[in-house]
Amino acid sequence: MNIDTQTKFCGVIGNPVGHSLSPAIHNAAFQELGINYVYLAWQVEAIGDALKGLRALGNFRGASVTIPHKVAAIPFLDHVEETAQRIGAINTIVSNNGTLTGHNTDATGALRALREGGVDLKGQSVTLIGSGGAARAIACALVAESSLTKLTLLGIDDRERTSLAKELRSQAASAVEDFHLDESSLRKVLPDTHVLIHSTPVGMSPKVDVSCVPASLLHRALTVMDIVYNPLETQLLKDAKAVGCKTIPGLEMFLHQAAAQFELWTNKKAPVDTMRGVLESHFR
Repeated sequence: MNIDTQTKFCGVIGNPVGHSLSPAIHNAAFQELGINYVYLAWQVEAIGDALKGLRALGNFRGASVTIPHKVAAIPFLDHVEETAQRIGAINTIVSNNGTLTGHNTDATGALRALREGGVDLKGQSVTLIGSGGAARAIACALVAESSLTKLTLLGIDDRERTSLAKELRSQAASAVEDFHLDESSLRKVLPDTHVLIHSTPVGMSPKVDVSCVPASLLHRALTVMDIVYNPLETQLLKDAKAVGCKTIPGLEMFLHQAAAQFELWTNKKAPVDTMRGVLESHFR
């Protein structure tokens, strides 16, 4: 990597950022395509000040935005893309000559992961577990870009879940239901579910032997996607595989949201296999 006066730069903005895999993924992708970009990590407390400074730098091309700035960054942008507006949060900034536009590639990444996993959402019944930021992005993408028969939200935060369901009903052509997440609700909705998406931290390292879904309620007609990517195969995915479900690991959503960011910054197709190799080697 030769850094010179023409090098464009991107980075991740968050607090903390020491754990981020984004620099390794994106720098490997830049090198694979031989383009003059570099990706850095910035621990930021004052998001407004940080964006003001980055806006003034001529070679700044964009940023990944993570906790705790996904919502706080929005007032400091010039534009916010429509899907990100509906979600109410961004995870990506694109800079064009100092004009900053916010996007949310969590939504894009989830849909790409499902498509690449061979899932056709048209006419399907989808159950989404969780109602936080990632669930919100996935839900908005599902109702905006696919013709589901039904979307069912299951979550433990009743206020957050019912609020999200209400917003989705105003946007969706398909039916939207919501229930408190417990075994009774799972028993009720899973028999008629085609695609189950888990979007809570349950099952994340180090507590890798737990799952929101009792294995006895899974059935082989389900496709199961988990957005947790550490470990690569969660307890939910192990249980799903054991009963013959098609499974999509969390690494796929993380990978495809990063690929979508790369394409926004570079206007080039992301080298997904290279990026996947970096992620897999890290967890291996």
